[in-house]
Amino acid sequence: MFRTRWHGPAVARLWGFCWLALAFCRAAFACPASCQCSASRIWCSDASPGIVAFPRLDTNNADPENITEIYIANQKRLEIINEGDLEAYVGLKNLTIVDSGLKFVAHKAFLKNGDLQHINFTRNKLTSLSRKHFRHLELSELILVGNPFACSCDIMWIKTLQETKSTPEIQDLYCINERNKNIPLASLQIPNCGLPSANLAAPNLTVEEGTSVTLSCSVAGDPVPNLYWDVGNLISKHMNETSHTQGSLRITNISSDDSGKQISCVAENIVGEDQDSVNLTVHFAPTITFLESPTSDHHWCIPFTVKGNPKPTLQWFYKGAILNESKYICTKIHVTNHTEYHGCLQLDNPTHVNNGDYKLVAKNEYGKDEKQIFAHFMRWPGNGGESSNYSDLFYDPDYGTAASDFGDSTNGSNEIPPDDKRDREHLSVYAVVVIASVVGFCLVVMLFLLKLARHSKFGMKGPASVISNDDDSASPLHHISNGSNTPSSSEGGPDAVIIGMTKIPVIENPQYFGITNSQLKPDTWPRGYPKIA
Repeated sequence: MFRTRWHGPAVARLWGFCWLALAFCRAAFACPASCQCSASRIWCSDASPGIVAFPRLDTNNADPENITEIYIANQKRLEIINEGDLEAYVGLKNLTIVDSGLKFVAHKAFLKNGDLQHINFTRNKLTSLSRKHFRHLELSELILVGNPFACSCDIMWIKTLQETKSTPEIQDLYCINERNKNIPLASLQIPNCGLPSANLAAPNLTVEEGTSVTLSCSVAGDPVPNLYWDVGNLISKHMNETSHTQGSLRITNISSDDSGKQISCVAENIVGEDQDSVNLTVHFAPTITFLESPTSDHHWCIPFTVKGNPKPTLQWFYKGAILNESKYICTKIHVTNHTEYHGCLQLDNPTHVNNGDYKLVAKNEYGKDEKQIFAHFMRWPGNGGESSNYSDLFYDPDYGTAASDFGDSTNGSNEIPPDDKRDREHLSVYAVVVIASVVGFCLVVMLFLLKLARHSKFGMKGPASVISNDDDSASPLHHISNGSNTPSSSEGGPDAVIIGMTKIPVIENPQYFGITNSQLKPDTWPRGYPKIA
């Protein structure tokens, strides 16, 4: 009986295949019939059996918010897009329905699809399409070619859209008139069908904080437009009244936070819309909303934030007196947000003399505000009093040394503190020891070299040591004296030999080179000299 042994790589491949199969089954289970699905796309192009309703994923087994593209083709039985069909696809960007039976799109079908950019409804059965479907979208492409639109005022917005398009690509669109004739949309003329107009009565709106104001608007157009107000995120309390082509907007207890906001009166009909807008300007007294202790970056900075309109003037006081600004101390505004100013009082290399209370005063024609902060840049020298000893001048509270570590320096003298004296005394002792060590080492080296010179071939030791003063001299060598190593020039006489710095006398010994009879031949002995037995 054999057993199959599964090795690590085989097990890993098996698990991977299982997970892949599970993911495929899950997607297939979540995907509608006649469609194929992936993590980001749904495409339905099989005509048989086809789909009758807009495809929806099973939210228990899939994540509709990750779908970015839906492609539907050849679905003749798909006729309607209802309001809730696309609400789960909040990330949808591309929607394509081509060569299908689409006849109707609900007005709020795309209400939850704010990211939608491309829509292609080519060759469907659309006879009418309202601009309200797309009013809140920022579409870069809307393709409507091949639909049997009815020639009416309801599709004049498509003509207007084509005329105001920034791109030169114009779609070849047609509509069918009462005689069942195709009319190019570009030449379509329908009476009593045009864009509306809106007119706001207060083109420049400047008010003071806490007051109230009423805006009036009138609209005109055929078909008769609807009038509504677009106030954005207005904070101040407001209410509007509308009667046919006239409308009013009442704003009470206006807040300074609403300064700079836009208010619009909008006129809209089936052809399109028009609006007239005004910017709300609110004047108010300045307020210092932020003043903080100084921080160090490239320069020291006392940060602040001031709100006010008109722009307030800023004045700094140091210890109760006006601070005269210069290139070393000056006010910098880094960010301006309509009526809010973010900046700092910039100080270049401040010292202890710059410590103290700093007060900021902001003022305009509606009032003023002031705030004070204590700034500490550096500790005073010594124990906190003024002193000529500036050893503590660069004290850092995080990394520096406390003033007590430097002793008492309030007497203004230049006397070195006792700890510094002991340090210098120790340094002197170390210097003397090092110098003595170096001198001793040099003496030892010199003695070693002298001893080495005595044992060299140029030195003679004892009475047996000889040296020749003349290479070709026949005279006997001189005896080396055992006297002083440093004789004077008068010692030793003319036969002295100088070795190194020592002059050694040499004494001639006539019998030093005595030779026996056995060493000399008889015929070579000099005449007149007796032979030595």
